[in-house]
Amino acid sequence: KVKAQLEEKEGKTFDIFTAVEFKTQLVAGTNYFIKVHVGNEEFMHLRVFKSLPHENEQLSLHSYQGSKTKHDELAYF
Repeated sequence: KVKAQLEEKEGKTFDIFTAVEFKTQLVAGTNYFIKVHVGNEEFMHLRVFKSLPHENEQLSLHSYQGSKTKHDELAYF
């Protein structure tokens, strides 16, 4: 659901976009930290926010980090 948001921010499209790992953090909603394979040996770490159910908002790409590898630790950012 956040692929289009990332493509817009990066100014490019990703033929491969596969989540391989994730962690969660409870706040006033939920932060999802997701490691995504975007092709070749390139990975990106995404921070996606999901609001509380009663707020009825879409998932939003809060921030991201590029130039990651398969073995980089997925951590809060």
